[in-house]
Amino acid sequence: MGKEKEQEKKIIVDEDWKQEAQKEKDVLAAQEEAEKKDEQQEEPSHGPLPEGNFAALVSMLTTQALFALGLLQIKGQEERKPDLEMAKYNIDMLQVLEEKTKGNLTEEEETVLENTLNELRMGYVKIAG
Repeated sequence: MGKEKEQEKKIIVDEDWKQEAQKEKDVLAAQEEAEKKDEQQEEPSHGPLPEGNFAALVSMLTTQALFALGLLQIKGQEERKPDLEMAKYNIDMLQVLEEKTKGNLTEEEETVLENTLNELRMGYVKIAG
């Protein structure tokens, strides 16, 4: 009879362990679901992004340079002083892009990049001087 009670306890302990494990799984699943909901709520709602292409890359770097030069401002924000170091960095990035893609661009892409660089350089000299 003593052996039967021992076996009975083992079964009860084993069942308790399974119940605890299931509770832990349920809690973890609930936490993961809550985190997913939080992530979905934090994601900004915006439309589809445009196609990635050379013109978009040039435009992105140009915009960064214009912001750094203080030529673009965000509505409702205080006017910012020009950051000439950052502007130079973005202009240099466009120059590297021009050098590395030489001979591999369409005529239109080459013209856009060249004109953009010239305008940014003139803007930089005007702001810096």
